[in-house]
Amino acid sequence: MATWSARRAGWGSISGTDRGGREAPGGGRTLSSRARRPIFPGVNPAHPHEESTMRRWIRNAAVLSAALGTAALGTAIPAAPVTAQDHPVASWEPEVTRAHSFELSLFNFMRGNEIVGQSPSSINWTDDSRWVYFRWLPHGHEWDADQELYRIPAAGGEPELIDDPLVADSLQITFAGGALSPDRRHRATAWRGDLYLVDREDLSVRRLTNTRDNKGNVSFSADGERLYYSQSGQIFALELSSGQVTQLTDIRSGSASQDREPEGHRAFLRDQQLELFEHIRRQAARREAQEEVQELRREAEMVQTTYVGDRGNPGGFDIDPHGRYVSVQASRSASNTEQVVVPQWITEDGYTSPNPIRTKVGDGVGRTQLGIHAIGSDSIHWLEVGDVLQAHAMLEEPAGAWEPSQLEEVREGEVEIQSVQFRGWNDAGTYGLLNAGSIDNKHRWLLSVEAATGDLTVLHHLADSAWVAGPCSFCVGWIPDSDRAYFVSEAERFANLYAINADGSDLQALTSGNWEVHSVQIREQRDYFILRTNEGSPYSQHMYRMNFDGSDRTRITEGLGNFNGTISPDGSRMAVVHSTQTRPPELFMMDFAPGAEMAQITTSPSEEFLEFPWIHAEIVEFPAQDGIDVPARIYRPSDMGVEPNGAAVLFVHGAGYLQNVHEWWSTYYREYMFHHYLVAQGFTVFDVDYRGSAGYGRDWRTAIYRHMGGADLSDYVDAVRYLEANEGVDAGRIGIYGGSYGGFITLMALFTEPEYFHAGGALRSVTDWAHYNQGYTSNILNLPQDDPEAYEQSSPIYFAEGLEGHLLMGHPMYDTNVHFSDIVRLTQRLIELGKENWELSVYPTENHGMVTPSSWVDQYRRIYELFYKVLSEPGCKDGTGVCEVPAHTGGD
Repeated sequence: MATWSARRAGWGSISGTDRGGREAPGGGRTLSSRARRPIFPGVNPAHPHEESTMRRWIRNAAVLSAALGTAALGTAIPAAPVTAQDHPVASWEPEVTRAHSFELSLFNFMRGNEIVGQSPSSINWTDDSRWVYFRWLPHGHEWDADQELYRIPAAGGEPELIDDPLVADSLQITFAGGALSPDRRHRATAWRGDLYLVDREDLSVRRLTNTRDNKGNVSFSADGERLYYSQSGQIFALELSSGQVTQLTDIRSGSASQDREPEGHRAFLRDQQLELFEHIRRQAARREAQEEVQELRREAEMVQTTYVGDRGNPGGFDIDPHGRYVSVQASRSASNTEQVVVPQWITEDGYTSPNPIRTKVGDGVGRTQLGIHAIGSDSIHWLEVGDVLQAHAMLEEPAGAWEPSQLEEVREGEVEIQSVQFRGWNDAGTYGLLNAGSIDNKHRWLLSVEAATGDLTVLHHLADSAWVAGPCSFCVGWIPDSDRAYFVSEAERFANLYAINADGSDLQALTSGNWEVHSVQIREQRDYFILRTNEGSPYSQHMYRMNFDGSDRTRITEGLGNFNGTISPDGSRMAVVHSTQTRPPELFMMDFAPGAEMAQITTSPSEEFLEFPWIHAEIVEFPAQDGIDVPARIYRPSDMGVEPNGAAVLFVHGAGYLQNVHEWWSTYYREYMFHHYLVAQGFTVFDVDYRGSAGYGRDWRTAIYRHMGGADLSDYVDAVRYLEANEGVDAGRIGIYGGSYGGFITLMALFTEPEYFHAGGALRSVTDWAHYNQGYTSNILNLPQDDPEAYEQSSPIYFAEGLEGHLLMGHPMYDTNVHFSDIVRLTQRLIELGKENWELSVYPTENHGMVTPSSWVDQYRRIYELFYKVLSEPGCKDGTGVCEVPAHTGGD
């Protein structure tokens, strides 16, 4: 792996060295400019395979201690070396895995990123299509290290590290994105607050501004002669030939100040002064003359001051390509709301820090309105969206899964519009595109606005008896050089792509079927769509190209897993981030052609990780009570050559709307390794995409409406029945665990279905939905003041008296998502109910997405001990003492 270090090799030179300074094939010898801290004392981070596992660290502690005695100055040396006796359970490894170089112990695999690395991200091509830059951090770095900048040539090859942070920072201008000129020769970008122009053929850079005022939202004019950009909340134009800058808008909040005419005795006194004193009369005449001159000057200026009044704060300006019209969004915050304070307990100054985070569901929400401002005018044409939507409902029914009462509410004007957002101008600048959404999120509209008149046309109305959402739900835009818009909608219960003319005519479904569109792009050549979909199987996602009329949809990538491609500017090559069940996302390069071979560029995990026989879990579909087949991944003890112990552990993914049964790498990769740890000791592990999960269409997504812990939990009950009938699992020894939404389901399982679930680990769990946020919760359960029944039947705190099994709760104390107070309230409830078979572990420095390896080890050691003690053999849960947790006792 080459290293690019300007401090050693000079700007732009390539030094052929590996990360430790040794000569790499075909390169010169150059030391990396940055020292790196070791993962463990005595471990060389440049070659972490040499001492990459906890096992070797333990076994060679004496040797390492001796080596550390002569370590170079600056090496971090602990006061006492870590030994297996310090972590007897966490360092224990199942016997069946000990022949492998990868140590399958809690202490080792909960190191996370130190083992598997941080996968490539922020994939960007240079404008000349010669290089791909990306962020990446392979294994061997500390868990909290930042990703670094790499590059590869378009043809592929070894990744080159841009080691010098100043060089890496400066190079970003060559791939920082931005707007393309009409002839595609130049790219304009706002970077670090200033404007730059990049020649896309030779990558030369011209700095256009050098000020402290931040600039952004840069775009080219239709003729390519000027740039439009935002600065200090207004729109400006910069002439590329002369550098002249012109302010185009002066749109302000509030209203213009006006001198109030005096009344009563004040009016009498003013008139008296004018009547009695010539000095006052001359002074008043002079002031009036000056005001007339100032008014004439203002009228001669191109920019006029315009006020939005009481509509809120102006922003979100978007100027059309011809510089004639600007969309204006006015936002008004909710009043009389209360922010929840989350304390930060461990601080640098020793004082607890109170942090206001968010409101709770049911509190007030803000509103947005949209208007069109003609450049040079002193007014804004505010779009009366509500009236247009009401009139449209009189003529046409909405798409989607809606109820008749919803249409009547729109027709009666009873549906309140919360937000109106601008989505862009067509190339001619004659039409704009906008979304409108109802405050209950059961309606979403797509509209066009004619720039010259402000006339609105409803293009699409999607209504849902539950809530409007789905993948790619805001994938909207204009087909190039046309008045035709595209959008993604669940109109037929799956997220598909549609097109329609700006006047509302010729609606066309460009894709159709029981599969989902997950992303929509238009190639730089502006000749067809680039899609990522799960067509063919919900368990893989592939890249496609498709003509603008929906014809010739062609799959580009092949195989199992997730394929997320970024196409080169010239359209010939594609950088693909691809993963499978057993391999994390890596960067591949391929020709942009159907079935082209992919060449792997990066390898993030350690050699030990890659050598381990990770399970490619079988995807099964089991029948639910209502006859629906539910997908799951199963990890069997036989997959690792061990006998089943008869117990099963069911995993519940978080986020609610997330998919975890698929053929690509799971974001729950620590849990993936933990499942191997359980399987190696005889447990069967079942990972379910319960009702409410992503990837399976609208009906699956909304099956939890008004009752979280209903159909989703029922799927887990049916999973237990399936395991008992088909896998020989003892229905009396079932564990369940998960975090966030997974923790919530775990609580509901133990509280409401104790005959099916006997032990559970509930991590960072929602315990009462009335204390969660507005955006997520109100969609599914409505508002607590309007639908208290939905909240009561969905909140574990109301069912705590049903606890019979063994419960472990774990929660971060600085959780800004599911607040620590959530678990505190449930804890008090359990105390008052006199429940005894539960415990709570807390993590003082962690937020919702826990990051510190020591916290992960502690959390999963507790979960493992719970499952082993209670479930691993018949009779454990009755307290017979036969299930003592195995621990490392020294030696090998």
